[in-house]
Amino acid sequence: MLIYYRLLKGFAIGVIFLSLPLKVHAQYSTDIINTIHSAVPFLTIAPDSRAGAMGDVGVATSPDINSQHWNPAKYVFMDGDGGASLSYTPWLRSLIPDINLAYLVGYKKFGDKQAVSGSLRYFSLGNIVFTNIYGQNQGQFNPNELALDLGYSRLFSDNFSGAMAFRFIRSDLTGGQYVGDLESKAGISVAADLAFYYTNDIDVGDKDGKLSFGSNISNMGRKIAYTETQDAAFIPTNLRLGGNLDLEIDDYNTFSFSLDFNKLLIPTPPAYLEDSAIIGWGFDPNVSVPVGMIQSFYDAPGGFKEELHEVMIGGGVEYWYREQFAVRGGYFHEHNTKGNRKYFTFGIGLKLNVFEMDFAYLVPIYATNPLANTLRFTLGFDFDTYRRNN
Repeated sequence: MLIYYRLLKGFAIGVIFLSLPLKVHAQYSTDIINTIHSAVPFLTIAPDSRAGAMGDVGVATSPDINSQHWNPAKYVFMDGDGGASLSYTPWLRSLIPDINLAYLVGYKKFGDKQAVSGSLRYFSLGNIVFTNIYGQNQGQFNPNELALDLGYSRLFSDNFSGAMAFRFIRSDLTGGQYVGDLESKAGISVAADLAFYYTNDIDVGDKDGKLSFGSNISNMGRKIAYTETQDAAFIPTNLRLGGNLDLEIDDYNTFSFSLDFNKLLIPTPPAYLEDSAIIGWGFDPNVSVPVGMIQSFYDAPGGFKEELHEVMIGGGVEYWYREQFAVRGGYFHEHNTKGNRKYFTFGIGLKLNVFEMDFAYLVPIYATNPLANTLRFTLGFDFDTYRRNN
């Protein structure tokens, strides 16, 4: 039995939860719900409105200020020398009214080949009243999680770049409350991202185009725990691969088409034999982080078929008119045995002098989905445009 902690508010947040082994009989079915669990899942939420309107794609899209989360290697291909952006997302508003994600990001280029970037992600889980087993009030607390990033990107050739980003993670879910006889604490972890980006001009018939590819292994870091005796849980190490095609129709109209593939690089829960702790299908998930990353490619109890179920797919389209007004749409798909997140996304973007404004709206396939009616807002500031205007 693997015990780990999760803050509960409704069913979206948990203080602590117990993950029971999956028990099977003589044959394992890939139709069984077998989701992959991790600590600090807020690290996987799309923080900005542009990507949030395009089906949560971003590893290979054209560079923008918010590239830190998706692929920091894109910053060296930015036209400007610097910029900053602030995003805000009310999260799970169909369930809880006071959960939100704020994201502050910026970058600065040094010459034509180098750039540094940084971001602060803050996730507030609202106000919680703690009670003991007798229902007595034990105080209130506002659980929160944050991640502080610093990235460096460099151009290796005219078309290819790479980047690394380092991340400090703090997750305070209980405010030091006792859970049984155990005193809880804030979970602390450090992690790193490794990203690459390739882009090149191409001809599509008689139209000018640009084809781009990107990759990013994010959140490679140590496990996190909330008590001294708790078994530490994996953080959401993720592999993202994608491609993008920009197509210039004429001097006023441009289209972009993007596709991203994601896979969590943490162990899949195994299937146990009935009424025993013996693993019948899959592998022992209690391994180190490097072993877990490698094992994640072959450890699903249902074999290769289930491994394919663990791949999440996002696709998006973006239309720009005169590089001033954008309309976006997309779709995100996750298999029903691995989380069942399926939703359409829509949004618009505006460039007004030194400012950029983006809005995104999420429409789930299922009306009862807790992600229903999710809105995102992003405001960007271009340092170069401001300097030229002054």
